[in-house]
Amino acid sequence: MNDFRLSLPPAGTHAEPAVLTRLSDLVNEVYAEAEKGLWRAGATRTSAAEVAEMTLAGQIAVACLGEHIVGCVRIRPIDEHTAEFGMLTADPAHRGQGIGRDLVAFAERRALDSGRRVMRLELLTPRSWTHPSKEFLAGWYTRLGYERTGVNAVDDSYPALAPLLATPCDMVVYRKHLEEG
Repeated sequence: MNDFRLSLPPAGTHAEPAVLTRLSDLVNEVYAEAEKGLWRAGATRTSAAEVAEMTLAGQIAVACLGEHIVGCVRIRPIDEHTAEFGMLTADPAHRGQGIGRDLVAFAERRALDSGRRVMRLELLTPRSWTHPSKEFLAGWYTRLGYERTGVNAVDDSYPALAPLLATPCDMVVYRKHLEEG
């Protein structure tokens, strides 16, 4: 691990409002750039209220460098065998330091510790054109051992999000079988 620390506050933990705001601002900043052209003007990825709910549920892991939040990831159970991570975010000012990779490894370890042997993720991708950021992430997840296992239309999987999209998109599903050690 690098100079930053990773933590997952226990379920039922209330985060300070400033922390919730920093997390939601960081997620929205990173996703605004990484998903440029996919969303209608003014659409945001999350809110401090949503982050508060996820934190209370014990689903938000945070990476800190000193007292500064530099990344986060949402980790949640899907079923008795599968966990999912999402909202993976690394502060652009600290890119290239392994924050994203370590957050994924942290999520995988948490899944294993909870008895789950499969990790799942969904990658929002435009249906009819290639998005450079999404192509990069697809390659990066593949290098981390994830395999593309399916595609779901956003309209079907997340009907409330579909009207916020500026272009038709799909959720490409990736899975990885986790092993101890």
